[in-house]
Amino acid sequence: MKESQNTEWKESWRDEYLKWLCGFANAEGGVLVIGRDDKGTAVGVKDAKKLLEDLPNKIRDVLGIMADVRLVPDGGKELIEIRVDPYPYPVNYKGEYHYRSGSTKQELKGAALDKFLLRKQGRTWDGVPVPDATVRSLSKDALDAFRARASQSQRMTAADLKESKSGLVEKLHLTDGKYLKRAAVLAFHPEPERFVTGAYVKIGFFRTNDDLLYHDEVHGDLFTQVGRTMDLLLTKYLKAAITYRGIQRVETFPVPEPALREAILNAIIHKDYATGVPVQISVYADKLMVWNPGQLPQDWTVEKLKAKHASLPYNPGVANVFFRAGEIEAWGRGVERILAACREARFPEPVIEQEATGLWIQFPFSPEIVERTAAGLAPEAANDRTREKPREKTREKLLRLVKGDPTVSTEALATALGITPKGVEWQIKRLKADGLLTRVGADKGGHWEVSE
Repeated sequence: MKESQNTEWKESWRDEYLKWLCGFANAEGGVLVIGRDDKGTAVGVKDAKKLLEDLPNKIRDVLGIMADVRLVPDGGKELIEIRVDPYPYPVNYKGEYHYRSGSTKQELKGAALDKFLLRKQGRTWDGVPVPDATVRSLSKDALDAFRARASQSQRMTAADLKESKSGLVEKLHLTDGKYLKRAAVLAFHPEPERFVTGAYVKIGFFRTNDDLLYHDEVHGDLFTQVGRTMDLLLTKYLKAAITYRGIQRVETFPVPEPALREAILNAIIHKDYATGVPVQISVYADKLMVWNPGQLPQDWTVEKLKAKHASLPYNPGVANVFFRAGEIEAWGRGVERILAACREARFPEPVIEQEATGLWIQFPFSPEIVERTAAGLAPEAANDRTREKPREKTREKLLRLVKGDPTVSTEALATALGITPKGVEWQIKRLKADGLLTRVGADKGGHWEVSE
């Protein structure tokens, strides 16, 4: 016999053991055996009959629950067995909330207590109302962008999408009476950090674990965070290997774009925002790691997460908004899609690890791509006509284009370079800081000068 999630042994009774019964009631239920030592040996109790009479009343009066207390013989010894069922509502011991986890008892405090109380009430963190947030404070741009996405996904009716701000928010079930829910603030407020600490993304490029070369922070509503994070990763943090199909240039990033996007969506949507800690993305020369301060559902393992499983979003309100926008599926297939994208691209399978403070997903880069991007050469690609020649750096090509046309627009540069306008803006900012590029005149009507 061993102590476990549902079993605890004590040699004799003390009133403080009511805390253990409280912990069982708040978790999955359990049995407290009085008269057995830590090794499981029956030592018996001297006052078994008195305990049999007193304990049911004491448990009822202090904890407010009913317990099955019985006398159990074992090898000529008398033991007291107290069996407690799991309770659907929170049980407290003199104002303290205890919880059984593994073979230990924990007193719940702070964010853990908030999460526990919400769960017992059938509510979620993102469904809590925010008194100081109003529909008027939500971003019109964010809501309009959502309307466009939802129209394309056809997961909302045209009539619903024509609703006013307040009407659309109500159709998405983002209100609680006259208040907005936290999910509404995260999805559509231009500054969700005014209400939710740590509601942003950090990205850093590391030479080694303790050598950070540069970093960025991504703020704004959650849809903006997903878009800007992807943009930064693809234009600033990840080097693409180049292949050619005929005359068409093809960029292959060290992480398949669909897998990368799915990982970012999962981290932002399923994050435990009560922690006050941002999503963190660490990029190295040979890997990319996404850390999400969230937890798997109770009794889930990483293996279950990787297999077919039910959809149990940590923030169902946020998940519903992203589903209606066509950004995610509703069947818990996020991790499956990540693994499938990596298999289809013949990239290494990502490594998923759960720890006490959150969840890691690590994308190891293909050794061939690492080697060839470092050398500036295109990788070998099946069925592709590959030209192995030194790759012209983006900044060098940008300078060459500006020299040829000093009035060239950002949009034209983006098309010629094969990157986004945001990526062009970042490159220009760095070139100006290095003294290689100067803007003369206004944004409209001015021109560029390249320093020799």
